[in-house]
Amino acid sequence: MTRHWLIIALVLVGCSEAKNSESNEEKKDMEIEGTTEEVANAPIAEKQDTTLITHGHERIDPYFWMRLSDEQKEADTPDEQTQKVLDYLNAENAYKTAVLKPTEGLQKTIFNEIKSRIKEDESSAPILDNGYYYYDKYEPGKEYEIYCRKLGDLSAEEEAYLDVNVLAKGHDYYDVGDVEFSTNNRILAYSYDDVSRRQYAIVFKDLDGKTKCDEVLKNTSGDIVWANDNKTVFYVTKDETTLRENKIWRHVLGTPQSEDVLVFEETDETFYCEISKSKSDKYLFIDSYSTMSTEHQVLEADNPSGAFRVFQEREEDHLYSINHWEDKWYVQTNWNATNFRLMRTDLDKTSKENWQPFIEHNEKVRISDIEVFKNHLVVELRENGLTLLRVMNHDKSNPHDIAFEEETYACGIGTNMVYDSEFLCYGFSSLKVPSTVYEYNLNTGEQTILKQKEVIGGYNPDDYETERVWATAPDGVKVPVSLVYKKGLKKDGTNPCLLYGYGSYGVTIPDNFRIPRLSLLDRGFIYAIAHIRGSEYLGRPWYEDGKKLKKINTFTDFIAASDFLIEQKYSSPSKMCAMGGSAGGLLMGAVINMKPQNFKAVVAAVPFVDVVSTMLDESIPLTTGEFDEWGNPKNKEYYDYMLSYSPYDQVKAQDYPNLLITTGYWDSQVQYWEPAKWLARLRVTKTDNNIAIMDCNMSTGHGGASGRYEAYKETAMEYAFLIHMVNGQ
Repeated sequence: MTRHWLIIALVLVGCSEAKNSESNEEKKDMEIEGTTEEVANAPIAEKQDTTLITHGHERIDPYFWMRLSDEQKEADTPDEQTQKVLDYLNAENAYKTAVLKPTEGLQKTIFNEIKSRIKEDESSAPILDNGYYYYDKYEPGKEYEIYCRKLGDLSAEEEAYLDVNVLAKGHDYYDVGDVEFSTNNRILAYSYDDVSRRQYAIVFKDLDGKTKCDEVLKNTSGDIVWANDNKTVFYVTKDETTLRENKIWRHVLGTPQSEDVLVFEETDETFYCEISKSKSDKYLFIDSYSTMSTEHQVLEADNPSGAFRVFQEREEDHLYSINHWEDKWYVQTNWNATNFRLMRTDLDKTSKENWQPFIEHNEKVRISDIEVFKNHLVVELRENGLTLLRVMNHDKSNPHDIAFEEETYACGIGTNMVYDSEFLCYGFSSLKVPSTVYEYNLNTGEQTILKQKEVIGGYNPDDYETERVWATAPDGVKVPVSLVYKKGLKKDGTNPCLLYGYGSYGVTIPDNFRIPRLSLLDRGFIYAIAHIRGSEYLGRPWYEDGKKLKKINTFTDFIAASDFLIEQKYSSPSKMCAMGGSAGGLLMGAVINMKPQNFKAVVAAVPFVDVVSTMLDESIPLTTGEFDEWGNPKNKEYYDYMLSYSPYDQVKAQDYPNLLITTGYWDSQVQYWEPAKWLARLRVTKTDNNIAIMDCNMSTGHGGASGRYEAYKETAMEYAFLIHMVNGQ
């Protein structure tokens, strides 16, 4: 778990000449009126100075009082402090609504555009697993998916076994985490979160009605793994305070949670743990992990009451993962291999001195993932920022690559549940090609499209252009930037541009297609993704060069990308916008402290901006597990370095861009008080009359609104804000 958005493979964010056919009403919507008066009426938070002393250094936090405990938030009757916080957040929401009132028409227009392009009765590509084809579907007008399956053949009768629309009734928020069947296909286990704190309950449903299973497993991570006896389930619970996944339990169907057996407890507070199962269905895995180290334990799935065995003991700076194949293990490891190498070993010889090289380390090629079939191996590689899929036999014979012709794109191994299969499911998309799921014959190389995202109302990818450019960072490093825009673009500095960035945890933002982005592209926006250090776009060293005491590279890379787009006249400071969320919100905060003049408007979503205070507080969810990413500020060197870029601590008396901040009251990843405090300090410190507003969703957490369409209302608000800023001032 990390302080970032849910980044789903082949689905993410995106921005051309304005439509000549815009109505007069919409053009009126795109004007800003009364900005100075509205800013003058902005809420001003009360100051209550709290002195924070670390390493003899004193910080004064005037808004520390905004922090509430979980107990205060969950109390039926708010105490005085809670009421004060609620009053402030509600005042900010009311102010945001007033400031954005001129955009209400445009918000509705954009929301309707997005909704009209989405196929209402859409279904996912079918996935074969244990004799059934599984898929989920949406029905017209409904917010949530319906989980379905068909026995043996896609022409068989449909069985709708879980309707989330029914489950979500009466809830402001509802998310289904995991959905897993017992090996006999009869008993369904699923997890749900109806608060948005990522604390899931697990419930069971016997589709034959023969087994009583009314128990509820609470405070779980949401993941569910069945043993092969059709009655034993393994799951993970969280620390009640920090929400760290720290305990693995064994549950027998029909018994209360109080009787469950604790199988493993992760006592290292910098580690998390999870439970999984091999694709061959022969092994259960306990996976312990931190940012820079992993450890796995194995147990035969036919023997759920047995003892797990450590595969290879954890070591500092050693990351490895394991896959079962026949009488061997495949091990993907960074042991003496920064970009990882692939090893193989016998089932009973799992410690690393027994590992034999299978694919050697390559300094220029990152091994990202593998997929093991009985007769084939598929390796996902990243070279020069682009992904390729290499297919081979287990003796390395008949190697060949699945090739892609786009200049920049996103692809990846899909969901492949059948071990003894001759077909690979993989996904492909680009900034202008909708997400496509392929079935690839591993023997013949033939492939067919299982599913392509449909854009209702007509869409022609040839109407758009994509390219990849390279900006130069202050230290001379070339930073890749991916672009998409409407054909006919003129590089004259008049184009609005949305530059998106993240740059943490090794997460690489995919260059893929997203329907909502069309509402920006068709209004003249360029959409750009800055593949900055801190991601793994150019391999593992690219990540290592953007973390801890090198974190500043992430921020200067993003600024370099904006400088390049301005210098090459793709856009200009009066038209340049930026967006990032969570750790990408930290990026936004740091960048506008360092070079605010490059940007007209910025959206900082669920931003991690109070870096020093949060990383000093080990009671806050995620903190202890992130010392390998940011450093531990109890060490003065890291404290001083964090303080030098922490957005909240570095707010200064200068002009800032127009700013929209989003957060969720129930956010467990980045607590609401971080953006709330940041905005309060900005408002009384900055020297401009630009807009600074916050949308605090009082019903949701880190991932925003649940439901298929509800989340697009937030997108429409963000896009309308950006469009207004570049066209109205």
